Amino acid sequence: MRRLTVGLALLASLVSWPWLAGHADSALGAPAARATDRGTNILIVGIDSRSGLSAAEKRRLHVGGEGCDCTDVMMLVHLSGDRRRASIVSIPRDSYVEYATPEDATAPVRRGKINGAFKIGRGPLAVRTVEKVTGLHIDHYLETGFTGFEQAVNNLGGATVCTDKPLKDENSGLDITAGSHHVDGNGALRYARARHINRPGDLGRVRRQQRLLADMLAGLTVRGALADPGSAASTAHKLLTSVRTDERTGLDDLVRIGWSLGRLSADRTEFATVPISHFDHRVPGVGSTLLWHKVRSQALWDALRADRPITGDTRILPVPETRAETNPAGIHVRVDDATVAEALRRNKFVVTDTSASAPAVRPTGPAVITYPVGREADASTLAAALPEAHLRATSRTDGVFEVAIGTEPVAVRTVTYDRNVAEGAPVTADHLRCTNPTRAY
Repeated sequence: MRRLTVGLALLASLVSWPWLAGHADSALGAPAARATDRGTNILIVGIDSRSGLSAAEKRRLHVGGEGCDCTDVMMLVHLSGDRRRASIVSIPRDSYVEYATPEDATAPVRRGKINGAFKIGRGPLAVRTVEKVTGLHIDHYLETGFTGFEQAVNNLGGATVCTDKPLKDENSGLDITAGSHHVDGNGALRYARARHINRPGDLGRVRRQQRLLADMLAGLTVRGALADPGSAASTAHKLLTSVRTDERTGLDDLVRIGWSLGRLSADRTEFATVPISHFDHRVPGVGSTLLWHKVRSQALWDALRADRPITGDTRILPVPETRAETNPAGIHVRVDDATVAEALRRNKFVVTDTSASAPAVRPTGPAVITYPVGREADASTLAAALPEAHLRATSRTDGVFEVAIGTEPVAVRTVTYDRNVAEGAPVTADHLRCTNPTRAY
């Protein structure tokens, strides 16, 4: 249980703000009051509040500005009934939902960003709102703050973060080089809070937070911090100095959950983000919000309710026939063939047709894609549309991709870019951890 508590607390902190963790059933032995054979649900949230922070602490944590007194991070952890699988689902803070009605209020039903439920009715309303929009019962709840997250990571021995390119975000204070880095609580907080880097926005940040949590759980397992009830209890005790629980969540619950999590292999721990249909849904008085994909998100909650795995479920996220890792709309291409240019344009690439200046005699061989160094991910997207083409890196700085057609026939394949697939698809921890460099960003 302690392990889970630690992981959850870390995850909330990783999300870039204090965490609120949900209720958890006993992992081993006698089940908790709400435990069922359909598993246990724990809600973890991080609170965006500067209340109580001194000017020096704000500078050290790089959390200037005004907090919203709302949940900046929200994760739902589902521990399966047989304790052989954990599914961790990130709920983006800007999700546009209908709030649960405050127990002591007669006000009409309100809608807004899900992070606002906490401001209206604190933890209890946040829990009941999640229950309302997901249809799942929340068994346990945890929360923490900026300093709590920092302290938790430090108490647990630090964290590992990784990236295949330098990352710098002035807002969060993140500034790291490519590679893997062992960081303290302050460094982990900056990594988890960063939003203005590739991949930008909340989905990219949430995926980095999931990666951070996966590596922290792996580190705790390697160090034996969750190996048995005794070590799990010791770890939980460290976390409880920086994490708050609800009245239904006791130390014994946390120990059992943590112990269960510690016994899971990476391929038995799943991470996902709620599927989104609209990424910039404008609401007067609320601003830019995210709308859940009705069919896919419902399939996600149905799977958790039925205690089924969420990875590999095409009802949650259908797999495109030809997947684009990056958005073609952000890739500028010059093509010296009118037919190929038009086909790429239909794929949403930004295309300039240079066929008027194409060579009279085409070079022998397949088409060649010349791409700027550092744009390897975009090059892979273009290559997916032109599967027979050869890739060639160049030091050019204008950011433009060149496609030179050769003597061999060119087949343009239709590619599909889905932000949900690229940034939030259900994956197991072994696909997120820094030990897999091809997935590190």
